[in-house]
Amino acid sequence: MPKLAANLSMMFTEHDFLARFERAARHGFRGVEFLFPYEHIPQSIAEALAAAGGIEIVLFNLPPGDWQAGDRGLAGLPGREAEFRDALEEALRYAEVLGCRRLHAMHGISATGGSYDRSDCRVSYIQNLRHAARRAQKQDIEVLIEPLNQRDVPGYPLNTQREAREVVLAVGEPNLRIQFDMYHCQIVEGDLTMTFKEVQPYVGHIQIAGVPERHEPSVGEARYEYLLGMLDAEGYDGWVGCEYRPAAGTAEGLGWAEHYGISSAPGAVR
Repeated sequence: MPKLAANLSMMFTEHDFLARFERAARHGFRGVEFLFPYEHIPQSIAEALAAAGGIEIVLFNLPPGDWQAGDRGLAGLPGREAEFRDALEEALRYAEVLGCRRLHAMHGISATGGSYDRSDCRVSYIQNLRHAARRAQKQDIEVLIEPLNQRDVPGYPLNTQREAREVVLAVGEPNLRIQFDMYHCQIVEGDLTMTFKEVQPYVGHIQIAGVPERHEPSVGEARYEYLLGMLDAEGYDGWVGCEYRPAAGTAEGLGWAEHYGISSAPGAVR
């Protein structure tokens, strides 16, 4: 049975961020993920987590640089290595307080419209990820990289699962893993089952959403009832992040997940 984690950056947005932990727990989620926690001090998030019955934070991202200016990460940007290392330390500080064991390091794109030499980016990316993995290993944390589609994130240079596998092999650290997002993979590559099987030894986390609108997994061209069963059959026992935008209200769209222990009707916090 897949372990579903609610993505609190997209789900339960009818509520303030710190209230979303309790709402997720009331609907049966035992894990949550989100993009960035840095608008809140880690102690406040830890209190919200405890009030929600101790559900697990399974993933969040390193600080991405200046998001409003267009930054989408720092790991592969030459000349910003010091900024990346500072971002890593901030994320590790949050992870230690929150008990999170997975951090996503985004590659990055030019926020100013300028261009980077591809080979220089590759060198920076490998070096930064190797440093991040070795540093995170001291806290027993995995660092993840995620291929993204260029429709949602124009200019993002890491697009396919096979490219991600090449990076993981080039870095050569055991705690650097792939964040396999089936939504992005379907848009870029398709052939989800065979692609997953090919890179499965390197996968540390999975995310899902309906394609093409990024709504509930029950809507769209990818048949998640089959895919989630396939993950069970292949022995994947990690978390599956529900990184989708509800088409209407979050609770109203949870019917698809009832088979997996999630309820559309909120219950008491356990």
